[in-house]
Amino acid sequence: MRRPNGITTSGKLEADDPARLAAIGVRHVVNLALDDHPEALKNERELLAQHGIKYTHIPVPFDKPTREHVDQMIKAIEGAPGPTHVHCIMNYRVSAFFYILDCESGVPEAQARELMTKVWDPLFSDDPRVAPWRKLLS
Repeated sequence: MRRPNGITTSGKLEADDPARLAAIGVRHVVNLALDDHPEALKNERELLAQHGIKYTHIPVPFDKPTREHVDQMIKAIEGAPGPTHVHCIMNYRVSAFFYILDCESGVPEAQARELMTKVWDPLFSDDPRVAPWRKLLS
């Protein structure tokens, strides 16, 4: 997903994604997933470095997202050397964090929610696994 400010987002990266990201001008990748997730790209930092892409890893446990994680992502993006790509495994963490950023930057809540719900909607899910996300987003 391409955001209005030029930041791109996605779920998990595949082995050919570092080259693809470099080709579109990405200079920094922020990963919010855990390294030990079975679908995580092995050696992501090294693969990105081969393409001249800076890497920031902010591991966000899916069952324990915090405001501190959001703040770390903001700091990483603000310190980025150029166009930034933010990802996790399913793009859930990313879309929720950008919902918070959008609301705080003056985007009407309904519009921010619409952007998030293109990926998922933790605010209106009955799934108990999203309870920590509802708490963070409220």
